[in-house]
Amino acid sequence: MRRATLRLLALVAAVALGLAPSAALAVDGSIAHVEPTADGLQVLVSVPADVEVDLGQVGVTVDGVDSPATAALAGTSTAVRRTAVLAIDTSNSMRGDRFGSAKAAALAFVRTVPEDVELGIVSFAGTVTEALAPTTDRDAAREVIRSLSLSRQTMLHDGVLAAVRMAGTEGQRSLLVLSDGADTSQTPLAEVTTAVEEAGVALDVVALEQGERALAALREMTAAGSGRVVEAERTALGEAFSAEAEALARQVLVTTSVPAGVTDPEATVEVTLGGADPVVARAFTTVQSAATPASSAPSPVVADAGWVPPTWVMYAGVGTLGLGLVALVVLLVPRGPAPLTAEQRLTRYAAATDPGSPGSPAPGGSRVDAEHAFAQAKGAAAGVLERNKSLDARITHRLEGAGSELKSSEWLLVHVGVLVASGLVGLLLGGGSIGVGLLLLALGALGPWLYLGIRRSRRRKAFNALLPDTLQLMSGSLAAGLSLAQSIDTIVREGADPVSTEFKRVLVETRLGVPLEDALEGVAERFESKDFEWVVMAIKIQRQVGGNLAELLDTVAATMREREYLRRQVAALAAEGKLSAWVLGCLPPLFMFYLFLTQRDYVIVMFTEPLGILMLVGAAVILSVGAFWMSKLVKVEV
Repeated sequence: MRRATLRLLALVAAVALGLAPSAALAVDGSIAHVEPTADGLQVLVSVPADVEVDLGQVGVTVDGVDSPATAALAGTSTAVRRTAVLAIDTSNSMRGDRFGSAKAAALAFVRTVPEDVELGIVSFAGTVTEALAPTTDRDAAREVIRSLSLSRQTMLHDGVLAAVRMAGTEGQRSLLVLSDGADTSQTPLAEVTTAVEEAGVALDVVALEQGERALAALREMTAAGSGRVVEAERTALGEAFSAEAEALARQVLVTTSVPAGVTDPEATVEVTLGGADPVVARAFTTVQSAATPASSAPSPVVADAGWVPPTWVMYAGVGTLGLGLVALVVLLVPRGPAPLTAEQRLTRYAAATDPGSPGSPAPGGSRVDAEHAFAQAKGAAAGVLERNKSLDARITHRLEGAGSELKSSEWLLVHVGVLVASGLVGLLLGGGSIGVGLLLLALGALGPWLYLGIRRSRRRKAFNALLPDTLQLMSGSLAAGLSLAQSIDTIVREGADPVSTEFKRVLVETRLGVPLEDALEGVAERFESKDFEWVVMAIKIQRQVGGNLAELLDTVAATMREREYLRRQVAALAAEGKLSAWVLGCLPPLFMFYLFLTQRDYVIVMFTEPLGILMLVGAAVILSVGAFWMSKLVKVEV
């Protein structure tokens, strides 16, 4: 305790007097590559920048056991093969000064990298080009760099995979990637990270003025290669590339042996390089080859992984499931019962009154058929609509306007079936993609409702187009001496759909006790027809005060024909303005979508950078205001 106290006081006194401590602080290095050989180990140590080491002072321990070692600069020896592959982005986004700076930086890398390092070059844009296989011919590398040219798109992931393949499987391998844009290929990032990790290559990326989203993907990629992402501006590219080349020039090759006491194929290797600031690097790695002598080598065993189904089996399974659901819906659709004969009716009546008679159902037994299942499902849908009166009213109004004979509960079941089927089709077409599935699910939710709206709109237009002829026929019937109800019956027999269908409903309602005027008003409400509302108003006035209804209907029909003529004339005159409004309103978003599919590098910044998002919002607001204003200019009420 006393000695420890004296040492502490001495150290404090030395610091107070400005004296340096006797022991230098160690600097952490890294082991870039370990290669077991028949004589021992070849270890490549990466020395940090601005650190001088004494190659004569080297110490190595293997699993804690000291081992004699020698050290030399890696560039002065060929004992370990070193390969560096440049993957350069040649997309159109690199045009201008960027591409010139990238070429200059690559040439600086070639000039600085040690002579023993074999250099390979890969370029990627719309396609991936393995421009130069690994070689020590620096003139060939310079010629390839100078001949690089730009093209569309950025196949970043495919370019990295090609660089991994080009680096091979021997020695110390490092990849240096230059990119300024997000990937536009169909290769997933997970496939790239897996390939880099399994190959055991070191991967560094120089990111040229990229957004945070693209940097996140690059960091994930470099993490698999135990590397780093260097963010650089255009003017600092040369410095970044030179720093990567100098890191290779500072590598030290340490040759050592495996102590006799170390028998495991893997162990912790620690290397200490002396100097003013000693460098210490350690790694848990393979120190002995696991080769088995030929005499005792076992016979190769082929593992049977079983039958692996091909990809199309998944799509076939999803398709079969979808067809099964469609078939189930078809089976649940109720079929009209066949007409019963008198004998069948008597048999059913006897079976219902006498439980012991032939044909009566067994006691306690139940028969579940399609009609019964559909009735249960329809009852459940009716219960849902019973609790939501507003939804029931909207569905009923749409169905009546579209001329559908379905009830609101039946339509709800059909809508749910379409929703489920569209979601399955989306998963099938998208290969399991959730995004495509949700998109088709949204279409399934909106499609049936839009279908009813389109049918309703067409039916209303057909009704308004037939209305003048209908009034003319009604007027002729009244002039011939028929009553109003008889003239309506004439329209039912001789008119065209949807007029005949609706007027038939009017007759049915009047026979059930509904006043004729109220039944006709129901037709006007279902079709939202102002013209027919005037007709009903004219009929009401005539029935209250009297007059010649046939002449009145002729006048109304003539007025409608003149209004229709004027409406069509206005539509023809406004057609050019409407077309211009559609073109000017749809051209910007459609062109943006086209560029997103073909030139994603040009427009992706609009969705990733704050300024681009602000510009999109501003453009959307201005476009919406312009489209609204033009629609008001070309819309003329008649």
